[in-house]
Amino acid sequence: MVSIRSLGDVTTPTHISSVDPSPRVTKWGGTFHKMGSSWAALLTLCECAPTIEFMSSAEIDTYLMSVEEPKRSTLQCLRESIIEAIPEAEEGISYGVPAFRVRGRVIAGFAAFKNHLSYLPHSGSVFPALREELDGYTFSSGALRFPIDSPLPQPLVERLIHVRIAQAFPDE
Repeated sequence: MVSIRSLGDVTTPTHISSVDPSPRVTKWGGTFHKMGSSWAALLTLCECAPTIEFMSSAEIDTYLMSVEEPKRSTLQCLRESIIEAIPEAEEGISYGVPAFRVRGRVIAGFAAFKNHLSYLPHSGSVFPALREELDGYTFSSGALRFPIDSPLPQPLVERLIHVRIAQAFPDE
């Protein structure tokens, strides 16, 4: 929960809970700083381009440690499949969930939910290109849902990433 206090052109979230101790630049141009067990920030609102923040693979480790079994093991398997498919990818957190970036573009990600897990391609046009291969899975334009105890097959992960990379870098 974030409570906001406005001071003219400055907006201050007064409480933000998180497990990450490092300062962060936000998409609004401000910075969050750890203060005791809470986050505090002073944000100057501006018309700057949103940024997607990547810190380290340790953040994904922290995310996975917060997920109960069998979800954790299933997502760890997916993480390994993604890394195998794109070993050059930077690991980090984007929009609060694990993500993998290649040359500045988010190519893949995942998330845990109460009753399912999701593969996130960070593009709305990946799944339509693979409709036949996704038979048996439930998906929306931005998330492929799969069971909490059944990892996605490695060949499917490779195809998902191949299509996303082709879309992200069409001139290659």
